[in-house]
This record gives sequence, C-alpha cells and structure tokens, in this order.
Amino acid sequence: MIPQQGPLTARLSSDPAPFSVDQETLLGFLLRIQKESGGSIPFHRFMAEALHHPRFGYYGAHIAEVGTRGDFSTSATVSSHLGFAIASWAITRARERGWRRLPLIEMGAGNGELARTILDRLGWVRRLRTDYLIVESSPVLRDRQKRFLRGRGVQWHDTVSSALEKLEGRALIFSNELVDAFPCRLFEKTPDGWRELGVTISDQGGLSECFIGSPSDDPWFGTLGPLPRGQRVERHDSYLCWLKTWSGSFGEGSVLTIDYGDEAPSLYKRRPFGSLRAYWKHQRLTGSDIYARFGKQDITADVNFSDLITWGKNLRWNTESLSPQGDFLRKWTSVERNMPGDLLASKEGAGDAFKILEQTPSGNLVGR
Repeated sequence: MIPQQGPLTARLSSDPAPFSVDQETLLGFLLRIQKESGGSIPFHRFMAEALHHPRFGYYGAHIAEVGTRGDFSTSATVSSHLGFAIASWAITRARERGWRRLPLIEMGAGNGELARTILDRLGWVRRLRTDYLIVESSPVLRDRQKRFLRGRGVQWHDTVSSALEKLEGRALIFSNELVDAFPCRLFEKTPDGWRELGVTISDQGGLSECFIGSPSDDPWFGTLGPLPRGQRVERHDSYLCWLKTWSGSFGEGSVLTIDYGDEAPSLYKRRPFGSLRAYWKHQRLTGSDIYARFGKQDITADVNFSDLITWGKNLRWNTESLSPQGDFLRKWTSVERNMPGDLLASKEGAGDAFKILEQTPSGNLVGR
C-alpha cells in the first residue's frame, strides 16, 4: 500500500485574478470538449489540447524557447556530444548499407541545435551528399528552426510519410525527446482494479480529476509487474497511432529513439504517483500544478521502452539495441567513461536516465 494521492483539484490558471477575455474563450472551448466527451475529458485529450492545439496549446502557439531561455532544456542544448554521436552513427549505418547519399530525417527538431551540430560534424564535403529533412508539427518551432538553420540545405515536411516519400522509403530516422511530447493516457490502481483518469471542469474554471473507465482486463497492466494500490502509470497510445501512419512507408534504414524513461517494470520503482509532470521556467511541477497554466507550460511523462519495443515488433521492426545514453555516447564519440562534467554521459546526470533505442524494418539488420 502506498499513500493515497486522491483526486487532484486545480484551476485553469494559477493567476488568482478573474479570467481574462482569452481565458474565458479557453474555458468555453474546454467546456465544449467536455460536453462532446460525455461530461468529462479523458486525460490524454486534455493533454493533447494543452500541448498541441493551434491556438491554445503550448507547442502549437506558446512555446517561447528550448534551452536556458525556455521552460526546459534538452540534451542537444546542454552539450554537442549527442549531435556528434548521431552523426557518427549515421555515417556508419549508411556505409554498412552501401549508400552513397546520407538520408536523414529528424522528427521534432526543437530549436534546431541538434540539427546544426550534426550538420557541422558531417563537414561540408559530406553535407553535399546529405539529405537532411525535418518533420516538425509546431509552427512556432518550425519558424525558429528555419531562421537558425538558414543556408544549410535543410528541408521541412509536415509528416514523416511525405519525408519518406521524398527519400523513396530509405532513411535514417531519429528523434530526441519526442515520444514524451505525445499525449498519454493516465491510470490509477484502485481497490477495484485499474481505472482510467480524466478531468471535469466547472463553469468557473475549477478542475478536478475523475475516473472515466475500468480497463483492468487489458493485459498490458500485467507487463508492469506487481504494483500497490494507489500507483499511477501512463501509456503513450497516441505515439503508437502516429507510428502506424507512416511505418508502412518505411522500407530501409533505422529508427533511433532518444528519450528519458526505462523498461517495465523498472519504470515505476519508487514512483507511486507515476512520472507525469510539467515544466515551467525550468521548474519541475507535479500534482495539481500539472493542470495549471493551460497551454503555457510543458506536460510530459517518462517513456515506457518496453512498449516501444513491443509496438515495433507488431510493426515488423527488429530491435537492434537499447542502451543508456551514456553507453551510446561512449560508443560513437570520444566521450570518456564517466567523464566528469559531461552530464549527458554521467550516471549522475542523463547518462542513465535517458535511453536510446535502435530499430530497423524486418529483414534489414545492421552491423553490430
């Protein structure tokens, strides 16, 4: 048994002042979604609108920056080592396949720092034989990327399918902290079994959690191992749906997925309330603060890499490797083991917290 968190309550704005005109418009929008959803909003829908709505969403309209001047930093904004490692990985994988050109697709490129590091690392001669395509759904970030990467030959696409079509289905695809930006479903283990969580919103803007379903017969919960009552967990079903939209166009190459998380059941050790959290001005927020500042802060959850491996198998992808980020950096760059000061490789930093998964289409094995 773990301490019970209980249903959370919040307001749509942390500002105690009355709703502004924009907030009233937001409240009306969410109340309409609540009505369409049958009286409560599934958490994954709430998160989707908070992050990706073109007018109200964080990535859709309000993200200011990624890095020290934004709400959070990524590995690419902290150090150049990740970009160096990906460049080395890509060169090797292309050489193993006998490709004359280097076809790269970056999915969700943040502020463009990772792309610039990779392109610089490739050198100008190899860049002449490189196709660098970015798939970016956030118009705010895409505009920043275009300014930041001007003159470097980068192309932008709305979907992975269109990028793969451009490259005739052959590509080295990679993402850094992308999966965690997908809306997740939220569950809690109760005395009556697993229940899915949603939110209800009052006419005055008050918000409270509620249970909206009982999916306890889903065999997925058995993969998490024994967990006590009160435990909360997340699942990125929306990411699987997105994979299915383009996996059929992917014929040859590799997919490199970089994110924070772990395999089940290790993911939820010592995390009785799950991994869901928000980031605002580099503050890590949990509990009811997750629901505050709708569309003005990032919401995220750790990635269950066991899910990614299983989903890949169902898409006929082979798992080539799953390793801590530190091991990947040491393999593909000159970063020394437990190098002091390099938080990306250090076990005390992101070296173990981040995992890197490489997958390939079936029948398309790579050198190990």
